[in-house]
Amino acid sequence: MERVFTPRKGTVMRTRPLYDVVALLARLGVGVVFIAHGWQKIQVGVTATAHNFDHLGVPVPTAAAVYATFVELLGGAALILGLGLPVAGVLLFADMLGAFVFVNAKHGIFVTDQGAAKEGFELVLVLGLASLLFAAGAGGRLTLDSRIFPRRTALAAATKEPPGIAAPESVPPVVAPSSAETTVEVPRLAADIVDDTARDTLVVGRKRPKKPTGGNP
Repeated sequence: MERVFTPRKGTVMRTRPLYDVVALLARLGVGVVFIAHGWQKIQVGVTATAHNFDHLGVPVPTAAAVYATFVELLGGAALILGLGLPVAGVLLFADMLGAFVFVNAKHGIFVTDQGAAKEGFELVLVLGLASLLFAAGAGGRLTLDSRIFPRRTALAAATKEPPGIAAPESVPPVVAPSSAETTVEVPRLAADIVDDTARDTLVVGRKRPKKPTGGNP
């Protein structure tokens, strides 16, 4: 009787729903922050934002102001909805990279220090890396992308399981050999092979004579 061994279910199936919920909460938090900054630029006005960028030394300030305003506003909404995450994440990362290089890097890490505004890079660093992480596929399955492109999302999830934990479907069952399959053929001795001429019917066109069993040769 064959015994089929199936692998025990790993922790991937148990932790995946929790991961999706945490990823959704992260997208909500980061998206709200981006929307708030984009809406602030809308309220101030794109022209005033461009003048502020020019004062800070940002190159092509008008184009940078338009880009930052609408990417932060629409990209933040895309993060919350989980829509076009690879594109939205890359655009938001580029927005924060520009802010880091041209504005915040030279002021140190802290945004404020002892109540004084320092314009440090801690906020843009966290927001930029979080956006890049979502662009790389860490947005979870609770997204509009998973509804619109279910097959591609399932394939990406199957190839990005946490290291060291294998999905149950990826391990083939191990089949133990039955007792009928364990028969070992015993090798024949050379003397037995020479004496066994029952299957040798013709030798040079005639039947080989039988070997005498007794008496003189």
